[in-house]
Amino acid sequence: MLSRIAVDTSSLRESRDLRLLLAGELVTGLGTQATLVALPYQLYVETHSAFLTGLLGAVELLPLMSMALLGGALADRHDRRRMLLIIQAALILGATALAALAYAGSPPIGLLYVLGGVMAGFGAVQNVTAGSIIPNLVSVERLRSALALNYGLNTLTMVIGPALGGVLIGVLGLGAAYTIDAVSCAAILAAVWLMSPQPPRVSAEVAAAEPQRVLESIRDGLRFVRGNQALMGSFAIDLVAMTFGMPRALFAVLSVSVYHTGAGGTGLLYASVAAGATVAALTTGWLSHARRLGRIVIWAVVAWGVAIALAGVASSLWIAAAMLALAGAADSVSAVCRSAINQSVTPDHLRGRMSSVFTMVVTSGPRLGDVESGSVAALAGVRASVISGGLACVAGVAIILVAFPALLRFDAERDVVIAPIGS
Repeated sequence: MLSRIAVDTSSLRESRDLRLLLAGELVTGLGTQATLVALPYQLYVETHSAFLTGLLGAVELLPLMSMALLGGALADRHDRRRMLLIIQAALILGATALAALAYAGSPPIGLLYVLGGVMAGFGAVQNVTAGSIIPNLVSVERLRSALALNYGLNTLTMVIGPALGGVLIGVLGLGAAYTIDAVSCAAILAAVWLMSPQPPRVSAEVAAAEPQRVLESIRDGLRFVRGNQALMGSFAIDLVAMTFGMPRALFAVLSVSVYHTGAGGTGLLYASVAAGATVAALTTGWLSHARRLGRIVIWAVVAWGVAIALAGVASSLWIAAAMLALAGAADSVSAVCRSAINQSVTPDHLRGRMSSVFTMVVTSGPRLGDVESGSVAALAGVRASVISGGLACVAGVAIILVAFPALLRFDAERDVVIAPIGS
């Protein structure tokens, strides 16, 4: 029973490079999450303005999306290992600059925004590049378990990292949090250095073709995504789920004004989603041989919406946290299946560009959700916003089924293009 539930870790035994990559990502993820706490905290301490603190997300969005597109095009034409080395060096410099400013005291606010945008942009390139490497590190049979492990470890950093950041800031100060981030980036730098080269795998026809300009390459990647209905459906359903069903902007409001629990309750609500997602991702052994991944995605998103709506009617903080944990678990199942669909329908020479679109969807959805949930809460109240968002998510699934029926029909044994390692 345990072997059927727990995620299959044989991909780690199979691939030394996968072990190195995931270990490096785990360490650097903890540092990155600490910085995600430190930078908004520093902005609020310096400005005492919730608006200027929230503006950081908007400032980060443009470099994040533009760098994701550029990174995807570059990852499809250059050695991805070498790209990761360059990216980590840039992230170390950015974290070091933030640490120096924190130790100096009272830095210019504009410079904090610039560095936040730089870190977000290079972080997006890192995610795109690392995501396009994983399918080449394991056999086809181990891909789902490798993706589940990667997702589970990433969500684990979202549980531990913010707490680590809060402790570091409270005990040692902001400079220490940024310093830890720089050191953690050095960890993945060392891990990637030990990996074998990771050039994109291309067919003889693609290799013989004249190299494209970067903008033309990006357009080709976007055309590929637009032309694959299962891929489009997986992106669209995640965008619907996050835009309408992710009320993270209201967690502080729920904690303070509804449950009267303050900062501790806010942290619990944030951690509940990530904790549920981590447990679910690490118990996805049952997905190893599933064929109808599209159907699983659909039902998982429905479960996400229902759990969010139930969190909105919860009478206590702990019930709301339990519902959010269930929502996180459903989202984790959806994410693992969507990743398997996305990677298996995409040829390797397009995988970086597909991953760039995936990154844009994943990062923009929650930010749109912040706007949606906050606007509805201002008009109808916080509970109404959470409940209506969950129900709108369920209704949105029906629209996705009509617009992208290929997602419902997806068959993991029929609709794939990836080839086994060594072919």
